[in-house]
Amino acid sequence: MPTALVTGATEGIGRATAFALGRAGWRVGVCARTAERVTELLRDLDEAGITAAGCAADVAREGEVHTLVRQIEAELGPTDTLVNNAGVAIFKPFAELTLEDWDRTMATNVRSLFVVTREVLPGMRERRQGAIVNVASLAGRNGFAGGTAYAASKHAVLGFSRSLMAEVRGENIRVLAICPGSVDTALIRNQSMIGRDARRLLQPEDVASTIVSSLRLPDRALVSELDVRPANP
Repeated sequence: MPTALVTGATEGIGRATAFALGRAGWRVGVCARTAERVTELLRDLDEAGITAAGCAADVAREGEVHTLVRQIEAELGPTDTLVNNAGVAIFKPFAELTLEDWDRTMATNVRSLFVVTREVLPGMRERRQGAIVNVASLAGRNGFAGGTAYAASKHAVLGFSRSLMAEVRGENIRVLAICPGSVDTALIRNQSMIGRDARRLLQPEDVASTIVSSLRLPDRALVSELDVRPANP
């Protein structure tokens, strides 16, 4: 049974992906910043019959990530699949965007990508197998008003993913950047600048299902980038 690590796993796409992977046969490692929410998620996964482990961690902090990965691998085994999902969305006109907003966006959406991947990739290389899924966004392809920080960070996720894929594909390690459109999560619902009819948005389970389907492709097949859009926006 393979082991997956999902960051930002207590809500939205991360939570849906943790359940989807667990139901598809993965052992699931999870993390988020709030310990109480991680504990609640682990209880829910256990009630669903999914083998899981995890703890609170700020995935932008090297020491916390090291502790997280060591704990999960001690309980579940080596990490075969990494889903870098942790993210924040701050949508503001550029004139209102603060340096704190910018730094928080880059720490959560980009720095964490580097820190967590650097922690688990050496083991994948030793075993010559693995999969890394980076949750980007259609904002990584197209800018929009109010999205200077968010779009810049998601463009960075795509650049990171493309470059890493070129480095490790010869070692039987797959790297996928998945780019969802608008998804009905708190990340979007709480943004006053984004007006959307929730009935037309993607659901977190839609993205999770796409991730699992991509991971279940034959080993000879690599999907490196994948856009997932609402069918009728």
